[in-house]
Amino acid sequence: MRVVFFGTPEFAVPSLEALVREGFPVLAVITQPDRPAGRGRTLTPPPVKQCAQRLGLEVRQPERIRDPEFIAWLQSLAPEAGVVVGYGKILPPAIFELPPHGFINVHASLLPRYRGAAPIEWAIANGETRTGVTTIRIDAGLDTGDILLQEETEIGPEETADQLRVRLAEMGARLLIETLRGLEAGTVTPRPQDHTQATLAPMLRKEDGRIDWNLPAPQIANRVRAFVPWPGAYTWLRGKLVHIWKARPVERPPAGPPGSLEVADGHLWASCGEGTVLEILELQQEGRRRMPAAEFLRGFRLTENEKFGEITR
Repeated sequence: MRVVFFGTPEFAVPSLEALVREGFPVLAVITQPDRPAGRGRTLTPPPVKQCAQRLGLEVRQPERIRDPEFIAWLQSLAPEAGVVVGYGKILPPAIFELPPHGFINVHASLLPRYRGAAPIEWAIANGETRTGVTTIRIDAGLDTGDILLQEETEIGPEETADQLRVRLAEMGARLLIETLRGLEAGTVTPRPQDHTQATLAPMLRKEDGRIDWNLPAPQIANRVRAFVPWPGAYTWLRGKLVHIWKARPVERPPAGPPGSLEVADGHLWASCGEGTVLEILELQQEGRRRMPAAEFLRGFRLTENEKFGEITR
């Protein structure tokens, strides 16, 4: 089956590698344009472009995928199927209706739950214990197409979004190959999603990482795991931004109202909503490196009645 591949982030790389490894002719790889990255704002190619070049595949990076010349070029390739993994733009009908087998999307959730740009992060933030990957045939909606195949997996109690993303990327690559082979053999039967069960996973915003200490400790711990590496879970202490990189709920009496801090024997606890307590295991003060709480406390003496989140900006 001759395919074209649309993808951009690291999550898409295992799928592209699997297509080549399993012998599917990849006619071209379409990815986002190079963007400035890092402190030096150096123009950097997306991970999929780097992978495609390593594999010797043709790469295109259109600014506008609706451009008639780009669509005409895509038509000239005569693909039998298209694959989309985290491309970053919604494909128009002129593209997704082009191949006879349509465009297959690898999505990192058990659709119809968590449609949208950040399914991994919001599944963890909402305390889900199971997730998975779904292959669908793209239509005009946002992750609304017919389901082709699905595979489930557990979310570890301490698993971060970064860790889960790696697992789901590999799982999605395997499911993609199974889906394409099933479409070729006629053994995969599309089924419509139950739209009444749909939930959304919108693109993350910086403000999503701001910790609300009125929430119960388990919810805050989930958000700490979910928002690694960006936007991170953050708060303020003495007017300075502090990122919380690792934390866990513990059974102990709160030290005071939400945000109140307590220290003993190298441990740092924060009071949360509903009388719960969060132990801070790893944090990073503005302008400093990440460090365990015990190391942080050796160089930062907390005063009585000190709180997280009191001064914002």
